Amino acid sequence: MPLTFRLHTESQIPLEVDSLKLETMKEQSRSEIEKTEIFRGNQQVPAAEFFQVSGSAKEDRTVVWEGDLSNVKLIGAKLSEGIVRVEGKAGMHLGAQMTGGEIRVSGDAADWVGAEMSGGRIHIQGNAGNLVGAVYRGGRKGMSGGEILVEGNVGNEVGHTMRRGLIAIGGKCGDAAGVGMIAGTIFIFGEPGIRNGAGMKRGTIGLFGGGHSPEILPTFRKANVYSPSFLQLYFRFLTECQFPVPESVVSGLFQRYCGDLLEMGKGEILTLAE
Repeated sequence: MPLTFRLHTESQIPLEVDSLKLETMKEQSRSEIEKTEIFRGNQQVPAAEFFQVSGSAKEDRTVVWEGDLSNVKLIGAKLSEGIVRVEGKAGMHLGAQMTGGEIRVSGDAADWVGAEMSGGRIHIQGNAGNLVGAVYRGGRKGMSGGEILVEGNVGNEVGHTMRRGLIAIGGKCGDAAGVGMIAGTIFIFGEPGIRNGAGMKRGTIGLFGGGHSPEILPTFRKANVYSPSFLQLYFRFLTECQFPVPESVVSGLFQRYCGDLLEMGKGEILTLAE
């Protein structure tokens, strides 16, 4: 049985659980885990005060979180190995700065999913908030490796200053996806927002949904229409990850725009050709 945290007492004050690390807990007894202190606001309290703990992560390297965890922050933060499953909603900073392993969420997640992560995979079946895979304010780079897959909708500034990795969004996306992007790949299969790729230096942004031509900033230059082979590799990979990819995109031709010409101009935005 995997190590399981079931929320038994809700808190109006956010709980921060980054001290509950899989890498440490796999070697601890249940009583040691229950005594591990987490933050409730600016106070530290034992984990058992809010969570019922059962099972063990020693054999299968798996941690399961259960309940309405929308006010529980930093689940899976700095994860380096194993699997974290969230059976329900997850709070802010899910998988922030993780370097490996996998996080699976059956519900929604809040802001800052995978912020500054450098490896591993996050797969969210529901929606996510703003700043998915983004840089923290005052930082130098956002996501620099790994994959973030969100089957639902997301908010603004997805992939802000990302350096490497893949972000795939199945539903609608807010404004300024890929703003300040250094490199990496962002695919949006639903309706995109505006100002996508503003200030990007390199990388690829795919705007594949919405049923109409997306807005392209005037600092991007129209280039060519083609069907790049690397897209098929990405689509095959996403399908293998059980992420839904529309057939109309798999078999489509794409209009390429180069930019942002105010920066290096070596980035690209791909849209379905009309």
